Amino acid sequence: MSDLTWLEAIVIGGLQGVAELFPVSSLGHSVLLPAVVGGSWARDLDVGAPESPYLAFIVGLHVATAIALVIYFWRDWVRIVRGLVTSIVRREVADPDQRLAWLLVLATIPVGIAGLALEHTFRTVLSKPIPTAAFLVLNGVLLLVGDHLRRRATGTQAPTTASPPVPATATTVDRETDKAIDRRLAALPVGRAVLIGAAQIAALAPGVSRSGAAMVAGLARGLDHAEAARFSFLLATPVILAAGVLKIGDLTGPLGDGIRPQILVGSLLSGIGAYLSVRFLTRYFQTRSLRPFGIYCIVAGTACLAWFTLS
Repeated sequence: MSDLTWLEAIVIGGLQGVAELFPVSSLGHSVLLPAVVGGSWARDLDVGAPESPYLAFIVGLHVATAIALVIYFWRDWVRIVRGLVTSIVRREVADPDQRLAWLLVLATIPVGIAGLALEHTFRTVLSKPIPTAAFLVLNGVLLLVGDHLRRRATGTQAPTTASPPVPATATTVDRETDKAIDRRLAALPVGRAVLIGAAQIAALAPGVSRSGAAMVAGLARGLDHAEAARFSFLLATPVILAAGVLKIGDLTGPLGDGIRPQILVGSLLSGIGAYLSVRFLTRYFQTRSLRPFGIYCIVAGTACLAWFTLS
């Protein structure tokens, strides 16, 4: 009998794709939803179990999410990778694309090292319902604090950006707007960019959002919402892809036996969800803030704490 039902694969696959890029923690939701539903869901979808087939499923979802990000930002990644290659070949950092490429490389190193060293420990020790719910509340508080710091710094109640908002009916983000944001990101001091990237380490704790942590760090370091969101999405692509690729053995090995069709369907939904999410959020943060997500995390995390404590 399969350890992962089709319904579980469909629900968690779609949830992962959306929650990975929304600043609400996909890992936190992957822990909390099965625990709230209980029964076979709590047994089949235990991310803290060391040999759970759920781990192979999560690998597939991460790879699909990263592929969706590459597809959405493919023009930007071609430009950034070209900048990195020309910088190495010519031994220079002479234009914004070259500098942005190196900033992304350097900003990814801290979370890469921390993930290799601590991911297993954090997952097996902290990926329990009550700690995860508490971290989700903390994530919400951090989002509200980051948003407050940004508003106080600008003296406004809403995000401000030098880039014009993208019309809601547009099918793609304006390329010139993207390039203008990238030029501003490329001007970040190295230390500031690395600090923003290192903030993603907080997401090793289930319930803390990777994109949310990076955005809050970016807002605290002078970026506006659109810039912070774009930098967090660009940072997320290599991190999520590496997390999936490094654990591809779980997917191809014994843990994936018997559930690969479910992994395929869940991954497809995760990729679609991620693509639609990044498309929506890129536009959303042109004019909107982190506040609704912070309130959601506090309410959802508090409700889960009450549920697990009282039930």
